[in-house]
Amino acid sequence: MNIKPIKTKKDYKQALERLEVIFDASPKSKEGDEAEIISMLIENYENIHFPIDAPDPIVAIKIRMEEMNLKQKDLI
Repeated sequence: MNIKPIKTKKDYKQALERLEVIFDASPKSKEGDEAEIISMLIENYENIHFPIDAPDPIVAIKIRMEEMNLKQKDLI
């Protein structure tokens, strides 16, 4: 197990590739522990470099209405 912080795009890509290899490992194995740690490092990197902003509330409501096939009068 060679775990290090993810600081660059190259580190990020390597971490994703390693996680793909060990993803289905038993949670009680060394590889399972490694997968858990790597996934936390990946999540941290993604939160910093690829943040997802909260949607505009009006847009979110409109999207949900469309998904549910609702019209404005249905909300009354």
